[in-house]
Amino acid sequence: MPFRYLRDRLFLACVAAYFVNRLVLRRVWASGFVHDHFNDLICIPFWVPIMLWMERRAGLRRHDGPPDAVEIVVPLVLWSWTFEVLLPGTGWLGPTFVADHCDVLWYAIGALGAAAWWRASYGDGPPG
Repeated sequence: MPFRYLRDRLFLACVAAYFVNRLVLRRVWASGFVHDHFNDLICIPFWVPIMLWMERRAGLRRHDGPPDAVEIVVPLVLWSWTFEVLLPGTGWLGPTFVADHCDVLWYAIGALGAAAWWRASYGDGPPG
């Protein structure tokens, strides 16, 4: 089955979960997981389908298979480095970015969960 990109069930669930977290849960709980790490958990399953859809439209991705390991790990590493090393270390945007190694853990857990979901939903590789 071809990867559904912006119609992928996990992606759509992450979009819905983001808005529920943003508009409901954060108002209910003053602190904790929903404030500190929930968005980190859904980061990779949210952004990878968007990234792959854009690559496919630009002709840079030649198949409609599920994301492979490289397509998941590269954004994980780049996201982690950018938001947990580069931006907190430079102070370019003021105190907005604070390095937190736990964020990287939640990015990785989300990436692992997404990889397992996509493999179970779509199989091992590109169709054909």
